[in-house]
Amino acid sequence: MSKSKKGGGRCLNKSQMTEQVMDLFQAHAGELVDIKTIFRELHFNTHPAKLLCMDVLDDLVMDDYIIEQAQMRYTLASKTTVMEGRFQRKHNGKNSFLPDDGGEPVLVAERNSMHAMDGDRVRIQMMARRRGHVREAQVTAILQRADKSFVGKLSVSRDFAFVLTEDRTLSNDIFIPKGQLKGGKSGDKVIVKIVEWPEGSKNPIGRVVEVLGKSGENETEMHAILAEFGLPYTYPKAVEDAANQIPADITPADYAEREDFRDRLTFTIDPRDAKDFDDALSFKRLKDGMYEVGVHIADVSHYVREGSIIDKEAVRRATSVYLVDRTVPMLPERLCNFICSLRPDEEKLTYSVIFEMNDKAEVKRWHLAHTVILSDRRFAYEEVQALFEARGVASEEDYKAPVGGPADEAKPWFDNLTEAQKASPIGQLEDALITLNNLAKVLRKRRFAAGAVNFERPEVRFEIDEKGKPLGTYVKVAKDANKLIEEFMLLANRTVAESIGRVPKGKKAKVLPYRIHEQPDPDKLLNLAQFVARFGRKLKTTGTKQEISKNLNRLMQDVHGQKEQNLIEMVALKAMMKARYSTVNVGHYGLAFDFYTHFTSPIRRYPDLMVHRLLSRYANGGRSASQERYEALCEQSSDMEQTAALAERASIKYKQVEFMADKIGQDFDGIISGITEFGLYVELNDSKCEGMVPMRDLGDDYYDFDERNYQLLGRRRHHRYTLGDPIRVKVMRANLDKKQLDFALAEEQ
Repeated sequence: MSKSKKGGGRCLNKSQMTEQVMDLFQAHAGELVDIKTIFRELHFNTHPAKLLCMDVLDDLVMDDYIIEQAQMRYTLASKTTVMEGRFQRKHNGKNSFLPDDGGEPVLVAERNSMHAMDGDRVRIQMMARRRGHVREAQVTAILQRADKSFVGKLSVSRDFAFVLTEDRTLSNDIFIPKGQLKGGKSGDKVIVKIVEWPEGSKNPIGRVVEVLGKSGENETEMHAILAEFGLPYTYPKAVEDAANQIPADITPADYAEREDFRDRLTFTIDPRDAKDFDDALSFKRLKDGMYEVGVHIADVSHYVREGSIIDKEAVRRATSVYLVDRTVPMLPERLCNFICSLRPDEEKLTYSVIFEMNDKAEVKRWHLAHTVILSDRRFAYEEVQALFEARGVASEEDYKAPVGGPADEAKPWFDNLTEAQKASPIGQLEDALITLNNLAKVLRKRRFAAGAVNFERPEVRFEIDEKGKPLGTYVKVAKDANKLIEEFMLLANRTVAESIGRVPKGKKAKVLPYRIHEQPDPDKLLNLAQFVARFGRKLKTTGTKQEISKNLNRLMQDVHGQKEQNLIEMVALKAMMKARYSTVNVGHYGLAFDFYTHFTSPIRRYPDLMVHRLLSRYANGGRSASQERYEALCEQSSDMEQTAALAERASIKYKQVEFMADKIGQDFDGIISGITEFGLYVELNDSKCEGMVPMRDLGDDYYDFDERNYQLLGRRRHHRYTLGDPIRVKVMRANLDKKQLDFALAEEQ
């Protein structure tokens, strides 16, 4: 490859320079080349040469010879104009084509889509590039239809019907022939499948596959949310029948092959409305100031055999789904709430990590064992927290935090024990809980000193009646009782992951599903630093992993209680990678662990069940499992975890709107929680419900959106609406179908 001499580019015309730049990209095919590398390798040292090179690069991007993957970073583009991949439909008509090779998305205008649906596999032809426009493609063939259904409200007239869907991937109503209604009536929520979308027709044609019920009824709406995300809301009868055939009795053989922990002081701590208790702690004081702490996990793998009908359904679901008013379990109810659940005063089979620790929370010895336990008591978090606060051993911030639930859940059980109870194992619980809390605090402090990132955001929860109607809201805050359980679960998860993953140099570790969390993308971290600088905050983005984590934690501490806290926390979270499951271990950045897995919740997470099976297999001398098979299961579990989280958020949003529906016309105090070109997002102080004041309703002036400073600025009166400002609003509309609250400024505002 020819290169210019020092000061090169000075005598080159544009055509000559273009040839040199093209040669460079051919030599670096498949690599990401930044602008500094181009200048250095081609010796473009003068200002005119650099300007001409920038012009050449713009032309090559326009000609699709290269692609700008990130700011001033380029890669050689694929020369093919015909590609296959997945179609991504957008409600605004600006659809995308996602190539199979993982390349950049390509715009597909609605007129060029062949009515492809979201998720369809398609073949596209690249279109001629227009100067000043992005790359575009047209669909030439639909290779495979996605098995997608839509949820909406049925509107039936005399001769035909339509389904009005709120699906963001489809802006068109679906036409339903009269013979395809399946008994549905106007106002019903239904699930429909599209069967045809004729060329030139505005609306697709569909058929009703299930009638969910009358729109607005709680059961209907919760089932609609699950159906919207492709999640099941009923259990197959064959799977339930199989679960009902599983015996609950513990056999003599079970006792013989397990370690007996029935004599240990044992308890569970869970949310007050939980029914599936999949983890328990045991505690025993040893000699020389040592403690035995057992982390006991429901032994689901004993009951659910790999490849069984129950197992196949668990693979498909991959996780339990937690909506506001219900749990949609991964396992049939007989297993998750009865046989496997570690209920008090019932002997249960468990898989346990047994630690021997000193008062510095240093693990001196540990072992993994199949066990049998007998839980002495089932606690709600509020009960344990009440003990810590009454005895003055809670963290300082816990006393300032809101109660986090109904006060009567935190009755001081520990002050009302009878003499008989004090002499029983129950009487030892206070000492056990306080000691474990002290150990958990040491573990937590050590974890953050090692570089764990502290992202803890309060969660809004609802008090609901027996019909699912929201009666009130409260804020769930993680306090010491929650953190006690969290730290010992983290310890167990990390320990079993290390036992498989940490092997001598040169030896290959056996296959295990890890819970991984990659380091933040450097570009996203840099963008975060630039963003927080608008608020006078600093974030150093260079240095070791530990230094970057500490800088992030310091930022979170600095903004706590400030009006920009909510926004900066949200932007910081977006800068982080999403945690996921994989057999390829890269560590867990957020927790600062080199090895981490999920072992502690097999009732509600399929990866934990996989880990249990593999640990048992390897303990018995078994060979390493198929990495390809388990990686596919990890991907399925990661995908379903994200889908379940979306459904949970949708149910919370629905209940927020439902809670405010009878408060139309009332005024409330709130803060500005978000600002966009469309208006102001406002979070109400009391209920934490969020709605929008549309820009059109800010009638006292014409407001411009200042994106850099996150504010709206009036042109004539120069009034500012800034993130975090207190504001008083009136509730104007509560649209349950759209899960949307509309506010207006209160008159005094």
